[in-house]
Amino acid sequence: MEAALRKLAAGNWKMNGLRADGVALARALATRAAAAPPPCELLICPPATLLMAVAEAIAGSSIQLGGQDCHASDKGAHTGDISAAMLKDAGCGYVILGHSERRTDHHESDALVREKAKAAHAAGLTTIVCIGETLAERQSGQTLAIVSRQLAGSLPEGLDATTLCIAYEPVWAIGTGRTPTIAEVAAVHGHIRQALAARIAEPGNVRILYGGSVKPENATALMAAGDVDGALIGGASLIAADFWAIAEACR
Repeated sequence: MEAALRKLAAGNWKMNGLRADGVALARALATRAAAAPPPCELLICPPATLLMAVAEAIAGSSIQLGGQDCHASDKGAHTGDISAAMLKDAGCGYVILGHSERRTDHHESDALVREKAKAAHAAGLTTIVCIGETLAERQSGQTLAIVSRQLAGSLPEGLDATTLCIAYEPVWAIGTGRTPTIAEVAAVHGHIRQALAARIAEPGNVRILYGGSVKPENATALMAAGDVDGALIGGASLIAADFWAIAEACR
């Protein structure tokens, strides 16, 4: 990992928040960021209905805005979907792709994630591509094989390390309160870094985030693990104080 690589604290709000709640949370974070320089890069990814309102609430701050998903097409007859160009137009600089909840609930394949990543890069968005194993896969010793397969299938050719992040999110740790050991996290992140080296120039410039029950109580230990360049945060990102505490752990 390059010494100059700045860590990233990314908040995935998932399907949470009405306008008043989302704007209040965004303003609270913007106020904190204005009062003191953020210890790392900050990103919040609200649901699509809140993107414009949140963009206005964080305008002028150092906080970045991202979407939670995008379609592989730039436009067209895709009812209920949103394109990468639309996210860019709404003020986004990032998009989360291939989250396990999308892979499971919407049956998204590695190939579909790859096509979405191509569209996101074409629109000028930085992609956070999520990978991770289920509990059964971990228990059967398949963790490294699974993340290798997902990386190989989900990343398009010709990627730029400066516009790609990988989020390792063990499926069994998301929202459960359970996390891998620090040694297990470091081992998987190190393996991801090695796998990236075969596909991307300057793999040390790709931020590899950890996600899955990240909270203030465990963030410092997780962020100190080898090859961990930040966090993709779910439930804790809905509480300004908790999200900021995790960001402090990324210092």
